[in-house]
Amino acid sequence: MSSSPDSRVAGRPRRSLWLLGVWLCTLPLALTAQRPADRTAPLTPADLLDVRTLAIGDFSPDGRWLLVRQARRGDGLGFVAARDGDPSYVRPAPARLLLMNAATGDTSAILSAPRTLGAMAWSRDGARLAIATRDSVPALLIWERDRQRVRPVSLGGARLAENSDVAWTDDGRLIVSVRERGWLQEVQARFDSLVRGPIAVQDGTEPFLAWDVLRRLANRALLVSWHPGTGRLDTLVTPTQLTSWTASGDGAAITWREDRTAKTNYEGGASNEARLMAHVNGGAPRVVLASMRGVTLSHAADGRRYAFARDGAIHVASLDDTTPRRLIGPPPRARGDTAPADSARDERWSLVRLSPTADAVVASTRAGLFLVNTTDGTRRTLHAITDTVTGPRATLADWSADGRTLLVSVTSRTAWDRALVRVDVATGAMDTLVRDGRLYGSPRLAPNGERLALTIAQHGAPADLWLADGRLRSPQRVLVSNPQLAARTLPVTQLVSYLDVDGVTQYGVLTLPSAGTRNVPTVFSVYESFFDDGFDATTMYLASHGYAVMKPSVSFEIGFPGEAWLKGVTAAANKLIELGIADSARLGVHGTSYGGYATNLLVTQTQRFKAAINISGKVDLISFYTDSPRLGVRNVNAAERTQDRIGATMWEQPQKYVQHSAVMFADRIRTPLLLITGGEDHNVPALNTREMYFALRRLGRPVTWVNYVDGGHGIPMTTAAQFTDFHERVLQWYDRYLARDTAVTSNAAAESPRP
Repeated sequence: MSSSPDSRVAGRPRRSLWLLGVWLCTLPLALTAQRPADRTAPLTPADLLDVRTLAIGDFSPDGRWLLVRQARRGDGLGFVAARDGDPSYVRPAPARLLLMNAATGDTSAILSAPRTLGAMAWSRDGARLAIATRDSVPALLIWERDRQRVRPVSLGGARLAENSDVAWTDDGRLIVSVRERGWLQEVQARFDSLVRGPIAVQDGTEPFLAWDVLRRLANRALLVSWHPGTGRLDTLVTPTQLTSWTASGDGAAITWREDRTAKTNYEGGASNEARLMAHVNGGAPRVVLASMRGVTLSHAADGRRYAFARDGAIHVASLDDTTPRRLIGPPPRARGDTAPADSARDERWSLVRLSPTADAVVASTRAGLFLVNTTDGTRRTLHAITDTVTGPRATLADWSADGRTLLVSVTSRTAWDRALVRVDVATGAMDTLVRDGRLYGSPRLAPNGERLALTIAQHGAPADLWLADGRLRSPQRVLVSNPQLAARTLPVTQLVSYLDVDGVTQYGVLTLPSAGTRNVPTVFSVYESFFDDGFDATTMYLASHGYAVMKPSVSFEIGFPGEAWLKGVTAAANKLIELGIADSARLGVHGTSYGGYATNLLVTQTQRFKAAINISGKVDLISFYTDSPRLGVRNVNAAERTQDRIGATMWEQPQKYVQHSAVMFADRIRTPLLLITGGEDHNVPALNTREMYFALRRLGRPVTWVNYVDGGHGIPMTTAAQFTDFHERVLQWYDRYLARDTAVTSNAAAESPRP
């Protein structure tokens, strides 16, 4: 295609303006920011708590205004991990809600203080904004643009559902989901009985696990419409297992997804048995799709027309149709049809999204990404896949509300090469707006496609917010996320390729300390695969203190996950040593959750690492298999068929569970190991990781166990003191065993490791 991501737009005036914007991005982020006394001062835990992130919300219907959320990490402290699994508790994630002038970038605060925010929606005329908060008591707020004021909505004593969506109708009604009377009391009573007793009884003949019953209560709600003039509430959908819903513009048509699971499902989760329901023009509820198993659904903006994919075919319909129309993809096979697959007849399609105006869908096959006309099924190629292994990926980034403009994001899988492509739906014309190595986050088109907002980041730094016209001409950075970091010399990132033990090309993200990049102590932060260089607070913290931090990628084989890290991580270490970056005598390794599990397995197989840290990672797959009851059957599914990749039940392949339990091979560990847990971690219980502490202590190996008694999974977010303690302990553990040159960061705290 003539305007593929590989094409350039050099020589055109708008390209010159874009290059000017790229140059401007290299200037200091905020010349007026207070400059630290020392540009080389390492980051502190207080710096990490002060880091802010930006999230782009919706444009107003007229495109003049843009919603922006600005969150500061430290505002999320106070997490009560003991309430994990309580449907009435939402983890605090306060953010400032800003209103941005889309023409100038000027911003003002909509709310006077940070709040934990849920769904938001502009009224049809853009005069009002509905805001659902997810505070300790969820609230529904209305912000009036002309008066610049916020007022709470009384729901007549009903409790707004913590996960409620919000939608305005053409006549100014507001649709939300609320709890039925007695819901909160039932939730509290069930939760208290499980965690406080005094006696908790669970019976294996009951259809659901006890914690599944609580989890399902999170979706128990009814749908109502609120009349601003009178405050009246009208029930639209009676209490049910309401997992999602969509309303038509006039509010006369409602569709909702209803969970129909009859018992705890050990085959993949509680929402697998669901149906799509609807009522139209006040009629009785009717079944639209009897089963949502294997179905991908997308609605048009009018809430009446929809598309869905099932069994490789895409269908389009409206709530007024009795039979959906197959748009593209194979027809259903007749029972007993054993004819060989025909590539043309049986080409399988996946639905990406239906146009807001329902005149097209974006769909994908193994051949690429396509725009398909819903009237006649004709298609245009948006991006062809010529290499399924290393070829670039294309994803739909946004679709303007008028249906006329698409944004497609194209990213290489072998280099930091990212592009945004604008597509004219009517003509098929494609224009590459930008192509370079930076990260482009959440591109958002104004309703008419003539303005564009997006975040841009590079070198692992937090992203800033930019505005431009719809073709990304004359871009302006209008909101700097972290001006306090403007004068600091932050570590930088680079992409490193290497061959693993099997000769497979892998990629890792390397963060280098600013003070030196030759023969430095190097730590490996492990999980699964890494490619993009988004901001990572702990990585930046370690790198600013003189460590190179590498995030290596690994390839898994079902039944042998433990080999993956040995093959991939050690090969990455060899590559960095070969490049002269890593000191082979000063290698460390750590990970969180699945990465902590990986770390512990890795040090049972090699002694190359001089220090290791397992953060909230299991060490015993057998006891973990049926533990973590607040997660229901997640751990069973993870072991058998998803993340842990054992590929069998514990009773079918018990030896696999033994082989992948690091505690069974604790006698092979010679690497000093720091274990970090949260006493209220209901994802990976601290008792599981604790097994490794007592095993290594019994064996006389160097081990320390730090348990944040009130902490949850991963980095403790209970208090600033615990957050600080975590990062200082990690740094001091590596300092103790990797002999970092403390002269590099002379102003870092020089103290011996904590007991």
